[in-house]
Amino acid sequence: MLQKILPLLEDPNKPFIHRDLSWLQFNERVLAQARSPNNPLLERLRFLGITGSNLDEFFMIRFASMKEQIRSLKRGPQINIELVDRLRHIRDEVLISVGRFENRQVRVFNDLVRQLFENGIRVYKRSPGTHKLDELAKEVFEKNCLPHLKEPEKFAYEKLKLVTNLQGGLIYPNGQMIGIPRSLPAAYYAWDENKKLVLFFLDDLVSQRMQLLIGTNKRACIFRITRDADISGELEEEDPESIPDAIKKRMISRDQGRVVRLQLTGTQQMLNIEKICKTLSISALQIFKTPLPLFIHGCYQVVNELQKQSSAEQMLEKLVYPRLENRLPKPLRSKDDIFKKIKEKDQLLHHPYDSFDAYTRLLEAAVKDPQVQAISQTIYRVDTLSKVTELLKEAAKTKNVRVIIEPRARFDELNNIKLAEELRQAGVKVVFSFGKLKLHAKIALIERKEEGKIVNYTHLSTGNYNATTARLYTDLAILTAHPGIGSDAKIFMEAVSEERIPTQLQHLILAPTDLHKRLLSLIDRETKAAKDGKKGRIFAKVNALVDYNLVNSLYAASQAGVKVDLFVRGACSLIPRIKDLSDNIRVFSLVDRFLEHSRMYYFQNSNQLFLTSADWMPRNFFSRLEIAFPVLDEQIHQFLISEVIPTYLRDRAKTRELDAMGIWRKRKSLGGDLDIRAQAVFQKMAENDYAGTPLYV
Repeated sequence: MLQKILPLLEDPNKPFIHRDLSWLQFNERVLAQARSPNNPLLERLRFLGITGSNLDEFFMIRFASMKEQIRSLKRGPQINIELVDRLRHIRDEVLISVGRFENRQVRVFNDLVRQLFENGIRVYKRSPGTHKLDELAKEVFEKNCLPHLKEPEKFAYEKLKLVTNLQGGLIYPNGQMIGIPRSLPAAYYAWDENKKLVLFFLDDLVSQRMQLLIGTNKRACIFRITRDADISGELEEEDPESIPDAIKKRMISRDQGRVVRLQLTGTQQMLNIEKICKTLSISALQIFKTPLPLFIHGCYQVVNELQKQSSAEQMLEKLVYPRLENRLPKPLRSKDDIFKKIKEKDQLLHHPYDSFDAYTRLLEAAVKDPQVQAISQTIYRVDTLSKVTELLKEAAKTKNVRVIIEPRARFDELNNIKLAEELRQAGVKVVFSFGKLKLHAKIALIERKEEGKIVNYTHLSTGNYNATTARLYTDLAILTAHPGIGSDAKIFMEAVSEERIPTQLQHLILAPTDLHKRLLSLIDRETKAAKDGKKGRIFAKVNALVDYNLVNSLYAASQAGVKVDLFVRGACSLIPRIKDLSDNIRVFSLVDRFLEHSRMYYFQNSNQLFLTSADWMPRNFFSRLEIAFPVLDEQIHQFLISEVIPTYLRDRAKTRELDAMGIWRKRKSLGGDLDIRAQAVFQKMAENDYAGTPLYV
């Protein structure tokens, strides 16, 4: 059986799919949404843009890491030739797969351009269009791009070494070269004289307009360079207080790291590929020639910008998803004492169907309440102009406020450093995570004095304190006054503030100390139960499953008869449905309007259910501070296992299933009401105030 999926395997003798090859399959599932006629047209364009930005990050981080691993092995005292050869094979397989993927992107893009035109939306191409469209392009170009472009210079291959990460440029057959600043938006939109929408990609727009300005009838070769942008390893050993300065220095290396990809489009005959490879120290496989706009990721940005314009509402009505009305859960809508409501009963928030405003309202109440003594919160990624951070600053005027920030959150490093400085100036005690451990736990604690005693109110979440992503990602959060949870939250905050790993937690499960061991133990308990003739069942929903020990443990559980259902959004190294190994394991993946971001683990025989910020990856288990929190409220527990989990498992509209061949296939329709779309069901539940479910009040 393994011979049939050999190209996907990390090791030809082990049933374990290489994480990067599996991730590429995930991006294929995103592209499937761009291809699907069941999605509104501009949403399909948005999905296409996501595939482009996904690939950018993949090359900057994952592919760069693979290249570095090969280099490190070759530099070692004893070279493992077999391992190096295997990694080289996987590297080449990745590059070949990306090339094929881009061919599919081209087909989807061309189909979307045609359908957009049929709906009154034109996409400006680098080949000249009508005179009127060229006039509009000239206006957009001169207003947005021309002031930021430098004078053309003479092209030389050595100058490619100076091009920074994700920067593009033009090379004309007459030997002139023009850089495209990375600061420019990747796409633009404008209305023509007939009030019809026109979309412009940055590279097509600059290429065409500069060709006219230079006065040549020869089209340019457009290029874009991607570099190794992973600086996290360089920061692991830094003292927490020195990390901001270290990050600022090393951001330069992100822009000037090793080249990992060169994209080319347009006229390329004048370029010597062999010379490019030698100059940039890359292989020919790392050069991708495509007719696509190289700034295809702009699809996502331009649709987002359009939706902000009230003037476009009527035109967009049928071309985008209807606006989601974020609602507060019914118990939190009234102006009654929010602390009293949480003390009476734990509150579940299911984002984006339930509004993130539930948390900000709690924070507002804490700021105004003289009984609140202290507020502590972690921050990994926060939205710009965040209401949360403004409330924390306000609270610092009258209360003890502590914020633990992860300054190494990838691509948010500078944002978090700036935020730390702002909070400190406002009187907030700011603490950075320490050592090699990235702080990934999402937890907030409000300490309130009631009848002479401190009562702890805790917010625990699978997602960030980010109002923007809370409208785009699915996440689960709990507001609780449970004294045991509050006590653990207090221990966590104090320990991390003192650069210690928390210990003696009674309810919260922590990585790097306990989570991996606890999961293996819980899987083992289901396995033993099945061997004793009891029903063993496991459900896990994660963004990635690539931990070798967990995969093997799940294989053992399956062999014992445990029924295992896994929802894995991205990379999955486990292979289901292999006879005598994983017969009892099903693996699903859901890609839909909202990014599936919630993580949940359920072990039926143990009757234990956890929500968490942690995926099933070595980095989450051993290199991060993570929290898995138990669902202790009986009604929330019942809602998640009787409503949420079955709803995910019934989805046949957007869910794909992984087979024993390593292929993700669309699930077969059962017909009628048996086929559902999970995200639509969850939205309806929230709109109906969870009537008919254990959450109904």
